[in-house]
Amino acid sequence: MSVNVNRSVSDQFYRYKMPRLIAKVEGKGNGIKTVIVNMVDVAKALNRPPTYPTKFFGCELGAQTQFDVKNDRFIVNGSHEANKLQDMLDGFIKKFVLCPECDNPETDLHVNPKKQTIGNSCKACGYRGMLDTNHKLCTFILKNPPENTDSSTGKKEKDKKNRKGKEKENGSAANESPVLTELNPPNMVSLIDADEDDEDWGEETTAEAQERRMQEISNHAKNLTLTEELELSIEDRVNLLFDYVKKKKEEGVIDSADKEILAEAERLEVKAMGPLVLTEVLFNDHIRDQIKKYRRHFLRFCHNNKKAQKYLLHGFECVVDMHQASLLSKIPHILKEMYDADLLEEDVIIGWAEKPSKKYVSKELAKDIRAKAEPFIKWLREAEEESSGEEEEEEEENLEVVYSETVNVPKVETVKSTAEKDDDLDIDAI
Repeated sequence: MSVNVNRSVSDQFYRYKMPRLIAKVEGKGNGIKTVIVNMVDVAKALNRPPTYPTKFFGCELGAQTQFDVKNDRFIVNGSHEANKLQDMLDGFIKKFVLCPECDNPETDLHVNPKKQTIGNSCKACGYRGMLDTNHKLCTFILKNPPENTDSSTGKKEKDKKNRKGKEKENGSAANESPVLTELNPPNMVSLIDADEDDEDWGEETTAEAQERRMQEISNHAKNLTLTEELELSIEDRVNLLFDYVKKKKEEGVIDSADKEILAEAERLEVKAMGPLVLTEVLFNDHIRDQIKKYRRHFLRFCHNNKKAQKYLLHGFECVVDMHQASLLSKIPHILKEMYDADLLEEDVIIGWAEKPSKKYVSKELAKDIRAKAEPFIKWLREAEEESSGEEEEEEEENLEVVYSETVNVPKVETVKSTAEKDDDLDIDAI
């Protein structure tokens, strides 16, 4: 028995049909599993590899999946009714098959594992756009692109040079492609590169194309309910915040969007990671000027939030990684300026300096950054020791900050205790 691919269409003469799912439960106890008997036929009707809808079921059900391609056996662990899986398949079809413009299923996916992007084109209406990659299945698709990826994307001449024999190696090549890891800033940087690179048909760089892509992201965000977004992984929610901040910058409203960005981070429950996103979007090799320009943006996250300050330091490391030639020698000055701007507290900086981490940059670079920062760290420790034996009021009135005569930093009239700075600071008045 066949059903409409788009089951929201009730027309019995609807031309796009697919077989109804047939599920067979096998095994008992912990070994129980559901075999989707006709997954190959269903996937063929959808013009998708049978592994995609099977993996989609696994993602939605939180169950492991198994693929025996030679014997056409596609399995989801656990006992699941065919009707339940059929309803779940509608979700896959809506997200990964139907054209967002005309709702026809005559679409092809175009996967670029290098850029971590998935393009979508429709043969019915000519639509071309980028697929939203928030669903967990997208990670699987990026690692296992469809076989027609290279033959149908219409890539430029430089891609054609490497096309020979690529279809045979497609599976192994995809497995070697980078996968998004939790809170990995370089991957967020790759998203920026993907938007700016015009080598792919889906990455047009005209103002109209950029506006359309941003509109697609905005429309998707509006369609998602808050509950659905909070069910996403932290990585996905951070990437949503990244898209939001990047859109504000491209629209030219980033300077006055500090409150909106904070509200979006709080809505997505990733406030502590906000500085990590802001450093990726707002900082480059002119970071010293940008600290002053975007101080208010960072203060909204870092004020009285040591966890956010740690993420600011990790984001700072990533910026240094991208601009080592121009920034390595300026590390102590940059840290001093962030400290003077009340973005970082003494104990957070000292704790960061004592524990090099390879989570965001290489272990070697992390050690090198901290070695370059040592003059400022030493000054910070000495200043802390000198003030520890004095009364708080005397310290506020008499402690003069002197770091380096060659550093162009904002003037600091007094260095207040952490508690008093917290009490007096009015972000909105900045």
